Amino acid sequence: MASGTKRLPRAVREQQMLDAAITVFSEHGYSASSMDAIAAQAEISKPMLYLYYGSKDELFSACIARESGRFMEAMSAGFDPGLRQREQARTLVREFLRFVYENAQSWRVLYRVSVGTAAFADVVIESRQAITRMITALIRRGTTVEGARDIDFELTAVALVGAGEAVADRISDGDIDLDDATDLLLSITWRGLVGVGSTLGDEH
Repeated sequence: MASGTKRLPRAVREQQMLDAAITVFSEHGYSASSMDAIAAQAEISKPMLYLYYGSKDELFSACIARESGRFMEAMSAGFDPGLRQREQARTLVREFLRFVYENAQSWRVLYRVSVGTAAFADVVIESRQAITRMITALIRRGTTVEGARDIDFELTAVALVGAGEAVADRISDGDIDLDDATDLLLSITWRGLVGVGSTLGDEH
């Protein structure tokens, strides 16, 4: 190992280890990934990897904590309640799919590997709930129709998040063009918003 590499600041070294772990976990899943493979990907010794992260569980937890934070940051970027409702919807859809497009490995770890690993499934649930709350709030703010209930807003948001995850999976596999997927999901999202609140229809 080069002497210059040894002098990397701890924070930088940690990020390199997490980057390597994301690559290995996304390609092989949790069970089939080894600390040896991750250390090799990071170009460090296995003892050094264990020095920073005491177990594979601890390393995987750190990976999903970092990527969940990055995902939520991307989702909230540009989210402005002062925007017209269609632009709010476009912002959410665009940032959702852009994150997946630019971070396909992160998406696979968060929404495939984590879901399939019982010990870490709660992280995915919490992330999904946070996104659903954001979209629920968007729908509620854009609706003044009498008789609409909180459950109407929430269930619509749940349906939209589910559709978003399905489209995002196709993007992460390279099956769908990002722009086409954005237009498609925005159309679905907007129909859902209009369906809940008739006052949204004046922004077509």
